[in-house]
Amino acid sequence: MLPLLAGLGFGLSLIVAIGAQNAFVLRQGLRREHVGVVAAICAASDAVLYAAGGAGFGPLVERWPDAVVVLSWLGSAVVLGYGALAARRAIKGDTTLAAAEDGALGDSPGRRLRPVVLTTLALTWLNPHVYLDTVVLQGSVAASYGDDRWWFTAGAMVSSVAWFTALGYGARLLAPVLRRPGAWRVLDGVIALIMLAVAVTLVVGTV
Repeated sequence: MLPLLAGLGFGLSLIVAIGAQNAFVLRQGLRREHVGVVAAICAASDAVLYAAGGAGFGPLVERWPDAVVVLSWLGSAVVLGYGALAARRAIKGDTTLAAAEDGALGDSPGRRLRPVVLTTLALTWLNPHVYLDTVVLQGSVAASYGDDRWWFTAGAMVSSVAWFTALGYGARLLAPVLRRPGAWRVLDGVIALIMLAVAVTLVVGTV
């Protein structure tokens, strides 16, 4: 039980910080659009990466610095692109938000599912920090638990499921605050700034 709880706490410490992925999940939750799919992709991706860390693949990631550089630039491009879209919505407004505020979208396809899935995958798998955090860092800590490392890893996986589910479905509790279109424009402006900051941090270490 102790390794499981330790993994749970450690996993939350890695993913709670606001970043590109969390900002995207939050916005999808506020729009009530494909929330379950987005949360499932994020949690399942983390589970795969945590398992890789628990299995001892951390040293392999550290041996491929060129791959990390390539992922940094690709990830930065994707994050900048999404940030530009958020900035555009902040300036012009988003005409689909009225339906989301009224609950008309629910988990129905206000946007097509495919681009939402691709964006979620890109923001997750093209971020080199996710490999360093989940495979290298979490894997190193899990290894210190010896035979109990898989309980630690399981705790980290549970933390991911709990966090993304709470973030996606709990976001709608903020709906009363965001009933005015101006509030959504502020939110998109904040998301654009987060994406810009993330894009810069992804490449700053490669130049």
